[in-house]
Amino acid sequence: MRVLFWGTPDFAVPPLRALLGEGFDVAGVVTQPDRPRGRSRSRLDPSPVKQVALAEGLPVLQPERPRGDAFLAELRALAPDLSVVVAYGHILPRAVIDLPPLGTLNIHASVLPALRGADPIRAAIRQGFATTGVTIMRMVPALDAGPVLHVLDTPVHADETYGELWARLSELGAQALVEALALLGAGALREAPQDDALATYAPKTEREDARVDWTRPAEDVARAVRAYDPRPGAYSVLRGGEVKLFGARAVPVEERPDAAPGEVVALGAQGLTVKCGEDAVRVSHVQPAGRPRLEAAAWANGRGVELGDVFGAA
Repeated sequence: MRVLFWGTPDFAVPPLRALLGEGFDVAGVVTQPDRPRGRSRSRLDPSPVKQVALAEGLPVLQPERPRGDAFLAELRALAPDLSVVVAYGHILPRAVIDLPPLGTLNIHASVLPALRGADPIRAAIRQGFATTGVTIMRMVPALDAGPVLHVLDTPVHADETYGELWARLSELGAQALVEALALLGAGALREAPQDDALATYAPKTEREDARVDWTRPAEDVARAVRAYDPRPGAYSVLRGGEVKLFGARAVPVEERPDAAPGEVVALGAQGLTVKCGEDAVRVSHVQPAGRPRLEAAAWANGRGVELGDVFGAA
């Protein structure tokens, strides 16, 4: 089975390595064009997937957009039996999806039809899912709406950050892909249509989404902080400066239960405690603008943060 692999970021690397490690014939890789990096934007860096492909001697295609007669001709020349897409970064047109005889499969980082869209891992944490997983589905032109072929689920651990869950689901996706292709090769893969009525969506995260809403209950605030750790970082404003927050844990309000949302109600070696709409969160680490992440207690001492200071105030 000749597999054409589509992917761009680090999340797609374990599935590509799994295909190579299991001896699949990888016909080539389609990835995003090299992008400028650094302050001067003068250096072009290849995607993580391209770096693996080059190291393995695989053909690499990097169209600005995956369409057009010339591009389709390049795909046909690779003669794939099947395409596999993992976080490639573009919606594929029908002509591309249908080009391989066995069609096109996609790894999606949720248990569909829940959390269709661009940011399912972050949404699972922010919405307090007890479990999530990865779905191998057959691609169709509609957003994450194709038939489901294989699912592996996993618990979302208490206090798990986006970065930690992202890493686990990347590896789980590699496992699910290998299992699905083994079933496909044996003629034992079964497709199940999704129930569109049960679909939920996880759109791309915008910067404003990461601003902490201190009027929310403490559990919601703590989940929001974990959902943006390590990137882009949940943030708030204190004394006119933005501060990213990490390591938030919901705690009862032991002092000043009448404090306003966003108000600092306790300071100590374990961090700083901030009142929420219900209860409070204790923040262990912060990252002021232009500085590295550091312990909240050290930052509060150096910054002169005091009880009664209010996050979110302009």
